Amino acid sequence: MFKPPKIVKLSSSDLPLMRGMLGTFAKAFEEPETYLSKQANDAYLSALLAKVHFIAICAVEDEAVIGALAAYQLDKFEQDRREIYIYDLAVDEDFRRRGVATAMINALREEAVRRDAYVIFVQADLMDAPAIALYEKIGTKETAHHFDIAPTRSKRLE
Repeated sequence: MFKPPKIVKLSSSDLPLMRGMLGTFAKAFEEPETYLSKQANDAYLSALLAKVHFIAICAVEDEAVIGALAAYQLDKFEQDRREIYIYDLAVDEDFRRRGVATAMINALREEAVRRDAYVIFVQADLMDAPAIALYEKIGTKETAHHFDIAPTRSKRLE
């Protein structure tokens, strides 16, 4: 029988767990270059973890990070309200289909209530059937398009 992992909302002193999260993302997304090759230093990560708008939650078993969730609080301008965006969520392959992702999302839902957020939203790649199945179980599906826009330097700033 699988025992539920410990779910931890990281604080500024949880640098080993944050680095474990980066390893989990690197492995799950098969992107070691992105998550491991140019890791930020301890001061940067500690400061990031201390920021109110950044939320890091992980699942731990036997002191190893087996699941990771990184989210951002967005303070809205049109009303006094907040929404939370799940930026990355991953579970180690050996621990999938055991409720780890759902447990981390539930911890984020509790955090959203504490922050008086009105919604949590997430994007899923069209070809990522497991992610889509997870999110369809716990949320309402909306169809949208995602566009990446490269930043450019204005001639005025040069």
